[in-house]
Amino acid sequence: MSFATPLFLWYFLPAVLLAVLLAPRAWRNAVVAVASLVFYASGVGGTTMLLLVCIVVNFFVGRNLEPDEWRLDGSRRGFLLAAAVVFNLAVLGVWKYAGFASEQAAVLAGWFGGHLPTFELVLPIGISFYTFHHISYVVDIYRGERPALRDPVAFVAYIAMFPQLVAGPIVRYREIADQLPQRRTHRLDDMAAGFPRFAWGLTKKVVVADSLAPLADACFATSGSKMTFAVAWLGAIVYTLQLYFDFSGYSDMAIGLGRMLGFRLPENFARPYSSVTVTEFWQRWHMSLSRWFRDYVYIPLGGNRQGTFRTYRNLTIVFVLTGFWHGAAWTYLVWGLFHGALLVVERASGSYRTPAGSGARAARRALTMLLVVLGWVVFRAQDLGKAGTMLGHMLVPDLGGLPAVVEAALTNQRTFILLVALVVVLLPAGAATGTYIESARGRAATGVRVGVMTGGTVYSGLLVAAGSFSPFLYYQF
Repeated sequence: MSFATPLFLWYFLPAVLLAVLLAPRAWRNAVVAVASLVFYASGVGGTTMLLLVCIVVNFFVGRNLEPDEWRLDGSRRGFLLAAAVVFNLAVLGVWKYAGFASEQAAVLAGWFGGHLPTFELVLPIGISFYTFHHISYVVDIYRGERPALRDPVAFVAYIAMFPQLVAGPIVRYREIADQLPQRRTHRLDDMAAGFPRFAWGLTKKVVVADSLAPLADACFATSGSKMTFAVAWLGAIVYTLQLYFDFSGYSDMAIGLGRMLGFRLPENFARPYSSVTVTEFWQRWHMSLSRWFRDYVYIPLGGNRQGTFRTYRNLTIVFVLTGFWHGAAWTYLVWGLFHGALLVVERASGSYRTPAGSGARAARRALTMLLVVLGWVVFRAQDLGKAGTMLGHMLVPDLGGLPAVVEAALTNQRTFILLVALVVVLLPAGAATGTYIESARGRAATGVRVGVMTGGTVYSGLLVAAGSFSPFLYYQF
């Protein structure tokens, strides 16, 4: 079930919000937990059992990981933590990467005249996200940062919470542990703050991202013989905008939904395309993923505390994992290596610092945007060959125009939305709009909220009713 469907907007969401408001405080986690499992099962069916198995295993492991100064079984706790992490990564590895591994093994065997069968498992939606939630839970308990949950209903509410289950934000356990006890209050103020944020995200997704999707698809589907400088750059720019408005729109919707349920979920975007360095870009883009890798991979590896070589090594490892986390394909690995290399170059040259002059900042912002756009081509392309074809045409100008399929997709409406989206992302850096809509005070903020809730929600609802919506891009990860 997607947030941008009539079933969710007009039936599921109102029923859940009404149940949360009417239920006694002690039952609210149960309402969230049951609703979340129903939400997930409606979309994935049988693979819900995999989520439930992971929940059961990690819940009982967590209860035995709390540090106790009177115990002399530190090695047992360490072994149990390692087993839990291996279990979670194994689940992710088998379901997400086994098919890819079998394909590579078959290719390798073919080079030597052999033959190996390949297979592909159905990828459970959200597995990358709930696996990271489970690892965060057991690690934070092991470190003594938060106590283990004794209430299984509260644990299900954390792991399976439908606003963030299938595409984030990735909520580290320590960020939400204090919100899970049944003493959590829920007020109409939460509804008033959360709904405009949800409406803003719905508008970004349905009005902007879904409108640009057919144009991006047409450009990236153009064959090598018809690819031109214009098609390649148009496709790269359109996809850059589509991905941002799609994923940040989902994050806004998730944060707004969480707030309406009484939870404060972490921010995930802060105007990333206004970054002046690639280092800053990763402090603004998919921030919950960056924080997760920082806390559970980069710092445990030593971070930047053990010399220059190990710092570069750790950055490279993190971005190799970041690439493969997004999917089992060589394009994601190359994209991760590309960004890892850029961060290493910035750190080695000292250019990760923000320039002082306005002219220098503008030039660095343009360079950063260019590098990010080139990276998105590799990220979106079907394979490395297609990525190489598009990048080659982007770097070598020609006089070719747009093929008929791309021209047909470039309607007046999409041209207008494309230009508006470009203006939005190229505005000077400032406060993230979603945060402003949710929490800012004053007449201007109130006017923006009313405008989003009326104009944005009504128009988005009409588009959803007409069937002009598509799955969120990050559902595939």
